[in-house]
Amino acid sequence: MKNAIATSGNVGLRELAIDNENSTMASNAYDYDVITIGGGHNALITSAYLAQAGYKVGVFERRDIIGGAVSTKEIVPGYRFDLGGSAHILIRLTPIVQELKLEDYGLEYIELDPMFFAPFPDGDAVFFYRDEAKTINHLEAKFPGQGEAYARFLNDWRPLMIQIKDYFLSSPSPFELGKKMIRGKSKQVGWFNTFQTLFRPFGQVVDDYFTEEKIKAPLVWMAAQSGPPPTESLSGPFVLWQPLYHEGGVARPKGGSGMLTQAIAKHITAHGGEVHLNAPVEKILVEDGRAVGIQVEGQTYTARVVIAGTHAIETFGKLLPPEHRPRGAKRMRTGNGFAVMLRLALDSPISYIAHPGKDARVALQLLCRDRQQINTAFSDYQKGEPAQDPPIFAMSFSGVDDTLAPPDGEVLWLWGQYFPYELASGNWDDRAEEVSKNILDTFEKYAPGTRSKIVGQLFQHPLWLERELGLYRGNVMHLEMSMDQMFMLRPFLGMANYKTHLKGLYLTGASTHPGGGIMGASGRNAARVVLKDLERKKL
Repeated sequence: MKNAIATSGNVGLRELAIDNENSTMASNAYDYDVITIGGGHNALITSAYLAQAGYKVGVFERRDIIGGAVSTKEIVPGYRFDLGGSAHILIRLTPIVQELKLEDYGLEYIELDPMFFAPFPDGDAVFFYRDEAKTINHLEAKFPGQGEAYARFLNDWRPLMIQIKDYFLSSPSPFELGKKMIRGKSKQVGWFNTFQTLFRPFGQVVDDYFTEEKIKAPLVWMAAQSGPPPTESLSGPFVLWQPLYHEGGVARPKGGSGMLTQAIAKHITAHGGEVHLNAPVEKILVEDGRAVGIQVEGQTYTARVVIAGTHAIETFGKLLPPEHRPRGAKRMRTGNGFAVMLRLALDSPISYIAHPGKDARVALQLLCRDRQQINTAFSDYQKGEPAQDPPIFAMSFSGVDDTLAPPDGEVLWLWGQYFPYELASGNWDDRAEEVSKNILDTFEKYAPGTRSKIVGQLFQHPLWLERELGLYRGNVMHLEMSMDQMFMLRPFLGMANYKTHLKGLYLTGASTHPGGGIMGASGRNAARVVLKDLERKKL
């Protein structure tokens, strides 16, 4: 290994909701109790819980920075760019930050309020605030009747979505899902309408509540961030998640998204664990049907438990010896890319025609004229072409965090969907400039003059995401988030409970339940499974 963060510290601390009274240090037979492959946020979260329970943990990350797709670097002098996920929403609905006491390790969250800002080409704009009542009053004042409709929408679906959220914080099983459905049934909606809505395309669900397209479009565009297009059946829950945004809010770690994973890494080392960088794992070592360690640049490290936080295709298709690869792994689908990100360093703040004030810069910015724009972009994608008129998800976090840019400067990130990994014509190395220019042209219709402010940029297309972040075929969710690869079927049937067919080998990460996004539920769930097996001395 070329570099390592490895500190010794007090071990045996068990100040956790997940506790282990019988934990022991690694025996002489092993280098570690637990080896974790990959340094993404889920892998780190699993490692942190295990280290806090008193086990000796070693994390091995191939890159020179911890965090995987939740990392931050100074790409342009004076400007800090996230390299992957940026908006911290889902993790706010979990107890992870509190259970691991991550504020003690430097994590500081900044609330974003307004949460969402939706400008339109005609100069109109809509805001969604953390406070439900404020949002309802704002919508009602702009579109009479629509604020009341939004209140009804939230109240109808909040009970079920809270149960689904709780289900995400547990190992997936049909029995548990059924229990959550029963507990979350809304009296106002009824069983028949509940199931009918869940099975419908989320782009149609909003028609049951709203008549104004300027409310429908941002709700549907936000829901589309999960992956499936608005026209896909069985996708209703993606838009029904809206009530929980008001529950947990939207936040940003001060200093960048990567400050979350930096804090978790500090937690691990403070509890006696080791975090090794520039340490690419070459293979998982298997003896007598049991995972016993890893090989890194020819060097062997052994452990009672091996946790693969890597992409499932990497784990099953590369790291495991061929004779130990399960057949089901061949059925995993990554799809054909997903999106692109244009990250810009600006010498002055952006200014929207629809709302020049700071609130627009603070919120997550949903630039989508109407639902048809999303459907047309997806149609381009299906033809193997980059979206010609892409809806944009814009973020300017320097509006709340002055550590991201020099004085008076701005970081602006423009996320666009849908952009295929395999193009019908040309390749990403040749077409990157054309596509990034089109995204900026689209944004300038809402905020003219942005181009003249650029002092540096980074364009992350699907091929870049695969090369740099190990995201196969550029899918930031690892595997497609369609219903045939969710819950008990993620990553595939028989491997959904964070365990594998091999004793001692466990999984975590976006390839597992509940999927992609900065939530950490997979990491926490996997830790619970491993701790249970360690306590029962199954390993």
